[in-house]
Amino acid sequence: MRIFLVRHGQSLSNVDLDIHKTMPDHAIPLSPKGEEQAKEAGNRLAELLPRRNPEHVRLWVSPYKRTRQTAEGILSACPMIFDSREHVLLCEQQFGLFDGVLDEELPKRFPEEYRHYVLCERFEGRFWARMPMGESRFDVAQRVHQSFGTFHRDKDRHGIGTIVVVCHGVTLRAFVMMWCHLTPEWFEAERNPKNCAIRLIENGIDRGYL
Repeated sequence: MRIFLVRHGQSLSNVDLDIHKTMPDHAIPLSPKGEEQAKEAGNRLAELLPRRNPEHVRLWVSPYKRTRQTAEGILSACPMIFDSREHVLLCEQQFGLFDGVLDEELPKRFPEEYRHYVLCERFEGRFWARMPMGESRFDVAQRVHQSFGTFHRDKDRHGIGTIVVVCHGVTLRAFVMMWCHLTPEWFEAERNPKNCAIRLIENGIDRGYL
């Protein structure tokens, strides 16, 4: 089975963090540059997927606006992908109480919660430290792993040998970690992917970014 993992294109929050003050994370759209990146990713996938005797290819996408828009851009440039579906377990890390608050504002707005989180991060490591009322990266890895049954059923029941997954940076790394049986240390050492970076897992082996 081949899995192409794609991080969403540049979002408005990648350009201006202040947008988090007025818009929930799941509703933040792509920037104009992000829309172009999505089409470029679609063109790249069109080169990688077979044109003759096309196989059954399905796209799975996180239900955030920026990932939905990225998926739309990919589909417009890559007709070999015959359909797309959403999976809520592919969403971004949930930041809980810290959601929408700029890093420099956290100590002022939530002094006790922020102090506790920093202590956990220093003592346990960032992978294990849980955001107040939100998720740790460990939680994201568990959640992403729960989605794998869907992709195995795609292959076993529907003959889908290739899937494209459009998601988020932390989610993408968690996917690679859990699918390829890698370690939390690997996760922490792995850099967050660039917008619309494409990573390939082929027959359980991580082939890296293309």
